[in-house]
Amino acid sequence: MYKKGEYVVKATDGICRIEDIINMDTNITKSKKLYYLMVPEHEKKARLYVPVEKENSTCRKIMTETEAWALIDNIPQIDTVWIPDDKTREQKYKEALQSCNPVKLVGIIKNMYIRKKERISKGKKNTAVDERYFKIAEETLYAELAFAIGRKKEDMTEIITERIKSIN
Repeated sequence: MYKKGEYVVKATDGICRIEDIINMDTNITKSKKLYYLMVPEHEKKARLYVPVEKENSTCRKIMTETEAWALIDNIPQIDTVWIPDDKTREQKYKEALQSCNPVKLVGIIKNMYIRKKERISKGKKNTAVDERYFKIAEETLYAELAFAIGRKKEDMTEIITERIKSIN
């Protein structure tokens, strides 16, 4: 169970602070359940209520600084798996985002980066689906990495590029 004041990553909502743990009555079951009251870092006025019993399926602890640097260092070794079928690929992107798994996010970003370069070399534009999921994956991953290492999200592309160059 998370504690008040802890930071977690919630699928689709990003970094959230556990503001409180509260009992709430549910109209359907007429029983009290424990909920996390979360505040997203990117939208301080928003409030999210997440059942404590579902914490492992929707949330995870935010990376530590050491874990963030280890992930960045490992980016070149993270596998990419290309799925040629557009619908299947989009479904895999959605699953990766819902998983809240940073390694899967890196895989998405690498896949789309490679695909974008290939399409541009052939005089084609990136597809709207690829572009949309690339931006979501990048936003989600970079926000967490920046938070973990104490930097700005806008600096992450340069930080990652420099770090990878220095270890290769």
